[in-house]
Amino acid sequence: MKVTITLAKSLIGRKENQILTCKSLGLRKIGDSKTVEKTPEIDGKLAVISHLVRVEEA
Repeated sequence: MKVTITLAKSLIGRKENQILTCKSLGLRKIGDSKTVEKTPEIDGKLAVISHLVRVEEA
């Protein structure tokens, strides 16, 4: 199953691990979206940045 992840909030002032998690998913600016396969690794990353992103099934 694929999910679309969209960065909804700014990374300014966030913890380093949250910024690096967003960058590892390819999200740099507000509004950036990526469609990825849902795996346990992706679920873990989304848990770290759940308050910064919107997740939709693709």
